[in-house]
Amino acid sequence: MTGADLSRSQGPAPVTGPRMPAPGGRGGPMPIAVGKARDAGATLRRLGGMFGAARLRLWLALLCTVASVTLSSLGPWLLGHATDLVVQAVGASRAIDFGALGRILLVIGALQAAAALLNGQQAWLINGLVQTLSREMRRQAEVKLGRLPLPWFDRQPHGEVLSRVTNDIDNVTQGLQQLLSQLLMSLLHLIGAVAMMLILSPLLTLAAALSLGLSFGLARLLASRSQPHFIAQWRWTGVLNGEVEENYTGHSLMKVFGHQRRAREEFEKSNRALSDNALRAQFLSGVIQPAIMAVGNLAYIAVVIGGGLRVVSGSMTIGALQSFIQYVRQLNQPMSQISGMAAIVQSAAASAERVFELLDAPELSPEPSPGADVAEPRGHIAFEHVRFRYDHARPLFEDVSLEALPGQTIAIVGPTGAGKTTLVNLLMRFYEIDGGTIRFDGIDTRAMSREGLRRHFGMVLQDAWLFGGSVRDNIAYGKADATEAEIMAAARACHVDDFVRALPQGYDTVLDENGSGLSLGQRQLLTIARAFIARPVVLILDEATSSVDTRTEVLVQRAMALLRTGRTSFVIAHRLSTIRDADLIVYMENGNVVEQGTHDELIARRGHYWRLDQAQLPGEA
Repeated sequence: MTGADLSRSQGPAPVTGPRMPAPGGRGGPMPIAVGKARDAGATLRRLGGMFGAARLRLWLALLCTVASVTLSSLGPWLLGHATDLVVQAVGASRAIDFGALGRILLVIGALQAAAALLNGQQAWLINGLVQTLSREMRRQAEVKLGRLPLPWFDRQPHGEVLSRVTNDIDNVTQGLQQLLSQLLMSLLHLIGAVAMMLILSPLLTLAAALSLGLSFGLARLLASRSQPHFIAQWRWTGVLNGEVEENYTGHSLMKVFGHQRRAREEFEKSNRALSDNALRAQFLSGVIQPAIMAVGNLAYIAVVIGGGLRVVSGSMTIGALQSFIQYVRQLNQPMSQISGMAAIVQSAAASAERVFELLDAPELSPEPSPGADVAEPRGHIAFEHVRFRYDHARPLFEDVSLEALPGQTIAIVGPTGAGKTTLVNLLMRFYEIDGGTIRFDGIDTRAMSREGLRRHFGMVLQDAWLFGGSVRDNIAYGKADATEAEIMAAARACHVDDFVRALPQGYDTVLDENGSGLSLGQRQLLTIARAFIARPVVLILDEATSSVDTRTEVLVQRAMALLRTGRTSFVIAHRLSTIRDADLIVYMENGNVVEQGTHDELIARRGHYWRLDQAQLPGEA
């Protein structure tokens, strides 16, 4: 695959492929911060700002909601008039005016029908708005992941990142759906009911208002208690996702080393923490609605008694009391809905903060605009006094200089931790150097855009990465506009054609992301064909023949040799027997280039490379 393709498909990635989790990462429980959301109001305002051009549609939805609530709020008041019409006729011993009564009932029916239509319209508008926002958040998250520096990924457990992009965005979507539809509708119903109650009887409204204030205070108290548990719930969800991913991808190794019990214990610990926090959060949020209903019933009893006394005294009509009681009963439903959704909105705000933390993470250094480009790339690479440290307190590259002429094969050898992979990661700008210069055909790579630089590179990693798709698609991944003839030529040149034609559907055989059904060597040959079809100027090869059989190793070596022909190649070598014909061998140790030269020159010096060669001889005999 080309470097540009790799950066687009996986974001900045190390040359050696997936890394094992750091302590406290996916392999074990991460610390849980169970504090309250820092600023739920600011988070919700930021979410509102993401509607952008859809704000007109949002205002239209709000207008429909207000109109629907206004029309439906008039119903009890008109029913009260209808009741007074009947009561007055009976009290005066005269015939009931069924014509007037029918007109009132007809108006009520028309108002309710119009309110229902407006309610349906606002639901359709809000659903479209929320789904648009959800799609935009996922798009921004995907774009952001491509802009984040590799050190950020080094510090993040995979499950935590996946949880923010999937679970948290889904939770935000559900919370917004309820906030903009049910919660807003409930608030407006509450305001409308209180307004009509004030018109009918300010005194009775005062009694109802006391219970309303008590309900709000109770809802706020319970919601604040549930908020920390919602935050912990979503954080533990990310931890659990990471453990499931790790246990699934590494199930064979766990069985070999007998770690199933330990994995189950860690999973049970995380699962228990998730279950406990979810139980507390749901319990506290679930208690809110019954508590509010109990307070509302007390208010209802007080209003019925007080209203009955006012009717007896003649200061209030029966129809007015009936309307008032209906409005009081209407308070219970929006109050219980508001209180029940308060915790949901708090949970959504907590998830939104986690998503915004991802979106606000420091990005890669700005790209030059316009970036420098090489008209006719040749593959001349030069490291000039390069300095780099992962941790500023721990030195790594202090003064690294080396040169690769066009068409040369540069082998990089040395003990584990010497900096071999770091060298090529710096060349690809997966990390930014702290000092010195790396040049591509005489141009400082920092003056080039990352994509512009990486499109000149091809990579064959130690881990043969395939994606879900046909064999043909996996080969053509290295060149989007590859023709059938180019695909076949690459397959034949890299010894892929023979085993692919033996597959049930040949080149149309669909592979999963693990390349099930293919051997490790066959998967490696596919990745070499992918790089071959891209025809890059510079190759980075992480030798991956140690896990394949001898016959397949010969095929892989032949394919890699053909791939290197005429191209500048950097080979991270593990077995010295495979790189003795390299144009330049670079021996690294503790981040420094200790020795450079051909195989014969380095052997003659009897230095570090000679000792490494002597150490490998018995194993190669």
